[in-house]
Amino acid sequence: MTEVKKLPHDHGSTEGTEILKHIPPDDVIAGVSAAMKQLGDPSRLRIFWLLCHTEECVTNIAAAVDMTSPAVSHHLKLLKGAGLLTSRREGKEMYYKAADTELVFALHHTIENVGRIACPKEPGGGQK
Repeated sequence: MTEVKKLPHDHGSTEGTEILKHIPPDDVIAGVSAAMKQLGDPSRLRIFWLLCHTEECVTNIAAAVDMTSPAVSHHLKLLKGAGLLTSRREGKEMYYKAADTELVFALHHTIENVGRIACPKEPGGGQK
């Protein structure tokens, strides 16, 4: 069993000591921080939101967000490196979409809640 740190000042409450048992490990915090850092850029945030709803090639992503293909490729590389996107090759074309992870789902949900963005309906009536 891991020994729980003791806080230097005792304020008569066990709340501070109890929460210490639940502090996420450094590697978990680093992963979430890296993902959030990538979404701190408005262009990457827009690309990420788009790819939460569809799978697209670089050319179409660039057209959708009014950017050049090289600029979009740079942003895609960073988002993929943070574990937020996946890609697949079909012939000469590379397609990107949001990764199917709890973190991506939570970030997508947060973006739409904070921005008060309505999530488009998926075919069949469900939502992503």
